[in-house]
Amino acid sequence: MTDTILQVRDLDMHFPIGGSFFGKPSDIVRAVDNVSFDVKRRETFGIVGESGSGKTTLGRCIMRVLNPSGGSILLNRNESASVELCAASRPQLREVWKDMRMVFQDPQSSLNPRLRVLELVGQCIRKSEGLGGRELADRVADLLRQVGLRPEFLMRYPNAFSGGQRQRLGIARALATNPELIIADEAVSALDVSIQAQILNLLQDLQDQFDLTYVFIAHDLAVVEHICDRIAVMYLGQIVELAETDELFRAPKHPYTRALLNAVPVPDPRLRRKTKVLAGKPADDPDAHTGCRFAARCAHATDLCRTKTPPRKKLGTTDVLCHFAGEI
Repeated sequence: MTDTILQVRDLDMHFPIGGSFFGKPSDIVRAVDNVSFDVKRRETFGIVGESGSGKTTLGRCIMRVLNPSGGSILLNRNESASVELCAASRPQLREVWKDMRMVFQDPQSSLNPRLRVLELVGQCIRKSEGLGGRELADRVADLLRQVGLRPEFLMRYPNAFSGGQRQRLGIARALATNPELIIADEAVSALDVSIQAQILNLLQDLQDQFDLTYVFIAHDLAVVEHICDRIAVMYLGQIVELAETDELFRAPKHPYTRALLNAVPVPDPRLRRKTKVLAGKPADDPDAHTGCRFAARCAHATDLCRTKTPPRKKLGTTDVLCHFAGEI
């Protein structure tokens, strides 16, 4: 069994835009562009970036909610053969989705308000294992206990729960098929800070208990620093830096990563960073220029950055997409 559970290679997700109803599109948006990374078993792999950076689209491509435009996604399963997700048929995906589950950002909209907890959490168990009646109820009750909810809640509807409790229901639903990999897409961003801490602690406890692997998508750097082992920083569809968490926060190599860290609020004025916070916003059309996509906002950009795509460099344990990585 390999130590790598997920291998993503040269992944693209391009969306056509413009054009008439029956005509060809006038342009494309490269929401995910030539992205590659590995996820190790039992680690928490973070993906961060501004809104519009492509991190949610990347997560949906991995789950095959979206069909990637190109590239490869290989899932190395524990007890079954490895599966190339980009080439998998619908029946194959239905089998794979038992091992790979997703926790969504908004627990209010991701839970069907017309279904009771027993059906919300138990429907995938019923389909995959054929359980019903008392067996199914006992299984769902055990899942509720594991996520910190009382089994008496089985017959309640989602609107009877708080936001934090709904997210616990979402986690219980993700655990129902005994998955190996869970993709958490902004799983705590809609919650109060105190509830965020409880959910993060729950995710870590479940990871230790069930040997889970997480792909944790977020925009809050304080959250990913707390829970992630490695972090990929995305900008306009590309991973511009990938490093171990301690290394990323101690010595960021890419100017965009530094800008993100400088934007994190620090309560003590004496400890605030002196570097200027990043100005401007991402270009609406990343294909409108060649070279580095961050060049228009980078204080260190030169003509080389504006005309030539930067190479990917390896600096210690860090992968960085920058012409001057290690020099600035």
